[in-house]
Amino acid sequence: MAKRKPFEIGSATVAPGTRARVDIPVSTLSNHTPVHLSVEVVHGKRAGPVMFVSAAIHGDEVIGVEIVRRLLRAAPLNSMAGTLLAVPIVNTFGFLNHSRYLPDRRDLNRVFPGLSEGSMASQLAHIFMHEVVMRADVGIDLHSAAIHRTNLPQLRLTPGNDRLEELGRAFGAPVMMESKLRDGSLRMAAEEAGVDVLLYEGGEGLRFDEFAARAGVSGILRVMRHLKMIGAKGVPRAKGQPVGARSSSWYRAPRGGLFRGYLAVGDAVQPGTVLGAVANAFGDIENEVVAEESGIIIGRTNMPVVYEGDALFHVAETSRAEAAAEGISAHIDAVPLYDEDEII
Repeated sequence: MAKRKPFEIGSATVAPGTRARVDIPVSTLSNHTPVHLSVEVVHGKRAGPVMFVSAAIHGDEVIGVEIVRRLLRAAPLNSMAGTLLAVPIVNTFGFLNHSRYLPDRRDLNRVFPGLSEGSMASQLAHIFMHEVVMRADVGIDLHSAAIHRTNLPQLRLTPGNDRLEELGRAFGAPVMMESKLRDGSLRMAAEEAGVDVLLYEGGEGLRFDEFAARAGVSGILRVMRHLKMIGAKGVPRAKGQPVGARSSSWYRAPRGGLFRGYLAVGDAVQPGTVLGAVANAFGDIENEVVAEESGIIIGRTNMPVVYEGDALFHVAETSRAEAAAEGISAHIDAVPLYDEDEII
């Protein structure tokens, strides 16, 4: 059998059966500090697919960084086939500033595929596309809710993409939703380049969430197992089938005031279920927020003070809400505890 070729990225060459951290130049700060796109390359001895895993495209979505950190310590990677390109922090600028955006106030996930001589965001998108995404066969992009909000672990899939649905079921997140491609997004640019991307959502901006972290790591390992990049040893089995949803609804504050939420992410709702209430500061005016469809709560605000029109709950619509909620409970209960060094 012919020996596998080294993997070349940036100015580095990674031999089969080794791993290396590659710093790809991006920019220089005003104080002369260099900024890099840092990629951990795990290049297996045996042939197989190339998969990228990326996090912190939005700089405040730190749960993905923790997922990549845990993934790179996972024992199954020691004898993997194929190649893993792990990028824990894509948007270094936003990450350092605890911000979703770049210093030029652009959202990186709205400027893909980028330009080599465009804005700061466009240049970073161009580098990430050409150095990482276009070298891969498939990718998993990690996200969380914005600050002051939390998301149930879930996958977003391109409608009608059978391969992504197959990979999504292998991932085994509690919820799997169809989500249209957005202009300028990584998913759209990657799919136009022939690279399918699973988008994972879980947890809250600028916060760690143990359930979201474990679900993310376990799901990535299951996808790698499905692609025959790693063996079964050390890969947690999914404890339930993902809840599928083709549509979702946002429930918004009917007035400004003090919000009290009665339900959590993962809870089932039916038409008429009271989700929460918004009252004024004197307590003499109160408006309930009531579900109109059957479904599962996949996101909610954590803010008690709201403006009229603020998004309070995100509900994935499904006719099997109660059964789905039981399945989600199985996901939560089945996750094993890590040792003390891994507890957040």
